[in-house]
Amino acid sequence: MIPKETVDLILDTARVEEVIGDFVTLKRRGSSYVACCPFHNEKTPSFHVTPSKGIYKCFGCGKAGSAVGFLMDYDHLTYPEALRYLAKKYNIEVKEEEETAEQIAARQRHESLMAVSEFARQFFSDQLKTGEGRAVGYRYYRERGIEDATIEKWSLGWAPSGKATFVEAARAAGYKDEFLVASGLAIQQEDGTLIDKFRERVMFPIHSVSGRVIAYSGRTLKSDNPAKYVNSPETEIYIKSRNLLGIYLAKSEIAKQDRCILVEGNVDVVMMHQMGITNVVASCGTSLTEEQIRLIKRFTENITIMYDGDKAGLHAALRAIGLILKEGMNPKVVFLPDGDDPDSFSRKHTLEEIREFIESHEKDGIAFKTDLLLGEAGDDPLKKANLINEIADTVADIPDAIKRQVYVDTVARRFGIEADIIQDRVRKTRENARKEMPGRAGHDGRGQARVEGRGQAEGQGRDERVMADSDWPSQAAAPRIGNITEPSERELLGFILRHGCSELKFETDSEFYNPDGSQTVAEFIDSALSGDSAAFSNPAFQAAYNAYFVLYDEGLDQDSIVRSLLNGEDRTVAAVVADLATEKYELTVHNFSDALTTTDSWLVTYVPRAILAYHDKRLQAQQADINRRLAQATPEEANQLLGELSSVNALKKTINIKLGRIKK
Repeated sequence: MIPKETVDLILDTARVEEVIGDFVTLKRRGSSYVACCPFHNEKTPSFHVTPSKGIYKCFGCGKAGSAVGFLMDYDHLTYPEALRYLAKKYNIEVKEEEETAEQIAARQRHESLMAVSEFARQFFSDQLKTGEGRAVGYRYYRERGIEDATIEKWSLGWAPSGKATFVEAARAAGYKDEFLVASGLAIQQEDGTLIDKFRERVMFPIHSVSGRVIAYSGRTLKSDNPAKYVNSPETEIYIKSRNLLGIYLAKSEIAKQDRCILVEGNVDVVMMHQMGITNVVASCGTSLTEEQIRLIKRFTENITIMYDGDKAGLHAALRAIGLILKEGMNPKVVFLPDGDDPDSFSRKHTLEEIREFIESHEKDGIAFKTDLLLGEAGDDPLKKANLINEIADTVADIPDAIKRQVYVDTVARRFGIEADIIQDRVRKTRENARKEMPGRAGHDGRGQARVEGRGQAEGQGRDERVMADSDWPSQAAAPRIGNITEPSERELLGFILRHGCSELKFETDSEFYNPDGSQTVAEFIDSALSGDSAAFSNPAFQAAYNAYFVLYDEGLDQDSIVRSLLNGEDRTVAAVVADLATEKYELTVHNFSDALTTTDSWLVTYVPRAILAYHDKRLQAQQADINRRLAQATPEEANQLLGELSSVNALKKTINIKLGRIKK
């Protein structure tokens, strides 16, 4: 672990314009720099770098952060990797904190396994150049249309026919038998002898996200061998369910295009990349897993499934659609013409033809599943009813309430039935799923607790103040408060991140005047929200809010708080802070007269108004909820609801009088 003092030195030394300048051509514009954004395609520069604040921000795609954040976003480094990169760039010595004996042993064992795996990569590559390798392995690659540059780029190789050829070479190079077995490259027989795991196979290395070889997939060329592919077993450095073939070579393009194409076969991946479609991965010879989907989610929320069109491929695609939706991502499906897979299709068509085919044949995941099952149901009413329930259950897996509602409406139109019927099934399915979750008291489907604000007893962690996903499960299609309050939440958090430590100097005749002393912007907003037990509905905003006050309570000044949040390991928080602490223009005013006022007078006017506007939106959501419940209430329930509505209306009127929207 890098000591905190060294981390602080690295972050204080790094210059955002110098770091980004190593990857992007920056042009000076006043005190800042601009460029075409490296995260999305554009012709007009919207990517701004502000050295004085240590921030970059693209006003086109919204990417934002600091120097360390740029390295994590652009080169997909972990936080420690980004820090080490900066340390090397600025010649800062990194002395890791002293490790225990167990930690040293574990690290050394890990590195030994990685070294063996890398030795195997070079060994298999070299074997491809031997007589046997060229006659069998290299010939196979060329017959499949794989070019020399692709063979080298992917480190494709050949496992020779000898029973222990690799084992003998590794021993000669000084590698211990213990690590040959532990890496999954050798098998220990009952008599204690070691033999090669892979023999007479073309070899496809599997890389980690950071580019290190951690496993292999070997394909036999013998038609009488039932085991067409043999893959590395799970080891200390390779867990099948967490890795994807091609992810290292595909990750940058996946992020840039904001889409990942998922195929089944090793050669499919390689050939698609060779054709120039490089945002493609495969699932390493296993069924798609939740961990693999989460790995893709680091780079995009959009996945296009491109599996074979046979029965097995269709079944795998249906399963993948459900898993992808559960992770809150967006699945699409595209099937190639009968008899084709991505490999054969890519060899028959040009790059432009393949891209056009994918774009024109992509189908939304739920629409694809609906059409497929509807075809199977035919005119059978019972089968059709079961189909509708199955589709509704698939929609229920979607964590985002807005997306669920959109799909509910789409499915209802597709089947010509009332949306409330679909919504009711979705609601019941989600309620049943929550009941089955262990220890969910007081939590929603994501396990997020609704807790009160900052005025609670000491010791309750600020990180507990998370607003739950507002499903409003008791009523169908009820409003989600976040739809209404998010703009106000954004405004309040913006005040905190730009002016949080500034004092609010109210006049003595103001209702907000405090004779015991002035309050800062941050304290004023926090008190207003805590007093009403309010929390932000946007989880990213709430996380940034919590993180800000952790540092505020430590007594840091505004610049130090913002800098710490920008350079922190939580990239969601860093992105929010970079977004809201940065303005496209140096001065933003509501009207001409505001330009003539001081910052102090501007804050005492607009901070209270922002709080009132936020509470007004919360009351608006409550009104909509009560009116919806009234439509289905019994007479007894209606009387109680009308009383609640009267109280909410009165509060809303008071707020609007203070905002000057209505007269007393």
